Amino acid sequence: MKDYCLELAAAKSGYDAKLNTMREYLQAYILRIMQQQHIFRTTAFMGGTALRFIYKLPRFSEDLDFSLVDQPDWKFADLIANIKKQFMDAGYNIHVKYKDQKTVQHAFFHFDQLLYDADLSPIRDQKFSIKLEVDTNPPLGAGVETKVSNIYFPVSFLTYDLPSLFAGKLHALLSRGFTKGRDFYDLAWYLSRFDGGIKPNFNMLNHALVQSHWQGAELNEKNGWSELTKIVKAADWKKVREDVEKFLENPKDMDVYTQETVLGLVASWDKEE
Repeated sequence: MKDYCLELAAAKSGYDAKLNTMREYLQAYILRIMQQQHIFRTTAFMGGTALRFIYKLPRFSEDLDFSLVDQPDWKFADLIANIKKQFMDAGYNIHVKYKDQKTVQHAFFHFDQLLYDADLSPIRDQKFSIKLEVDTNPPLGAGVETKVSNIYFPVSFLTYDLPSLFAGKLHALLSRGFTKGRDFYDLAWYLSRFDGGIKPNFNMLNHALVQSHWQGAELNEKNGWSELTKIVKAADWKKVREDVEKFLENPKDMDVYTQETVLGLVASWDKEE
C-alpha cells in the first residue's frame, strides 16, 4: 500500500535515505508482481539492483534490469499494464511510458505526487520514476539460477549467477562511454568482498563485448585485468565519488574505495590468476 511506502520513507533520516528506501520498496513491489505473473520462468533479473537484493550490495540502485533466457510466454505491454494496474489499486497515482519495439524494451513508471506526499518536494507535480528494461537479445553464455530475496517481502526469481553478474559489470566498465561512479563502486565491492573467490564469466563477457563492437582482443584471465586497469586509471575519480555517494548506505565507503585502492585490488586479482 502507498501508506506503507510513505511510512518507510518517514522512518529514515535525510533526503537521500528517504528517497532510496522508497525507490527500493517500489522495486520490490514490481518484482513481486512479476513473480505473480510467472515472468521469471523465461526472464532473469540482473544488474546492480539484483546485486543488492541478492547479495546485499551496500548501495541503492535506480533501475530494474532483466534479460530473456527463453522464449517468453508473455508480452511486454501486458506486463507493464498489469504493473500499472496493481499500483493504482494500491493507491498510487501513476502513469507509464514504454517502448517495446526495440531489442531492449523499456518502461518508465512515473509516480505522481509521491515526493510531495513524502515531504520530499514542495512541488505537488514533481515526478518520481523507476525504469524497467528487458534485453530481448542478451549476450550468450550467461549462467542462471533461482534465488529468493526477502527485503520487504519474499520474492523468488531467476537471476544471473554471480560470475555472470560480474561479467555484466565488467562489460559496463569496458564499454560505457562515460564515467558512472556506480560501476567503479561495484567493481571495488566485488574485488574486496570475494577476495579472488569468484571469477568473471569471460565467455559471456566476450559475447557482450562483440555486441557492443569492442575493438580490442578477446579477453581472458591473462589480459582482462590489464584492460580493466586502463579503465580505472583513466576515470575521473572526483566524478566517480560525486555520482555514487548519494546511493550508498555509508557514503564514507568512498574514503576506502579510492583510485589507488581499486588499482591495488585489480592488481591482486591479476596475480591470483
